[in-house]
Amino acid sequence: QVQLVESGGGLVQAGGSLRLSCAASGRSFSWYTKGWFRQAPGKEREFVAAIDWNGGSIAYADSVKGRFTISRDNAKNSVYLQMNSLNPEDTAVYYCAARAPTGSAATVAGYDYWGQGTQVTVSS
Repeated sequence: QVQLVESGGGLVQAGGSLRLSCAASGRSFSWYTKGWFRQAPGKEREFVAAIDWNGGSIAYADSVKGRFTISRDNAKNSVYLQMNSLNPEDTAVYYCAARAPTGSAATVAGYDYWGQGTQVTVSS
């Protein structure tokens, strides 16, 4: 059974940091593009960041550029999201996802595997 499991979410004050982790099991995702998305209450799921199989291509949403960093460790079948300078607008459920290395990495469609999400709440 293929699973993606996020961890590292929580409550943090504005200006603080969190590091999200996503561990995969059931198959290797070494060749897959991995992404982070988030969904706030009443809003659609939106792209946050994506990284290709070896980290040679990385993309960020404009809203997180310069504050968030995506990375991966293929030996651990994991992807990470370091989030700094958090603000209340970053409050959402964060999901990791994996897709074959074709097509746009910034769209929800096309990602074949999703985690269950982890809540990030930033207080003002």
